[in-house]
Amino acid sequence: MPFVRISLPKILSLETKNNISESVHQALVEEFHIPKDDYFHVIEELEPHQIKYPESYLGVSHSDSIVYVQITAGQGRTREQKKKLYHQIATKISTSTEIQINNVIIVLLENNGLENWSFGNGEIQISAHLMNL
Repeated sequence: MPFVRISLPKILSLETKNNISESVHQALVEEFHIPKDDYFHVIEELEPHQIKYPESYLGVSHSDSIVYVQITAGQGRTREQKKKLYHQIATKISTSTEIQINNVIIVLLENNGLENWSFGNGEIQISAHLMNL
């Protein structure tokens, strides 16, 4: 785990969408120390009328190339790890695509990570890397 849902404008190129997903995954590997093959992402392509946002919020401006990244992960990471993750995701996306860093919105949802996941076979699987959190 984690499970990542990326919501973005349909008009973005396939290369951009793939770079966004890869950027998020690389940051999770580096900052949350997840296994490299722990890659479960859903990319939702939305029409412009399906994406709502303010022009500015908390001093950060936004435009029609806004990207929402929702991450569901096991709890246990520190505030510092989360800050580093958010920074790495936004930086990697903005350097590998035309998306500006201010247009990367990230939401982290945490659960206990032990019995809240099934990766197939209708069974609960507990990953060894979660035991160290």
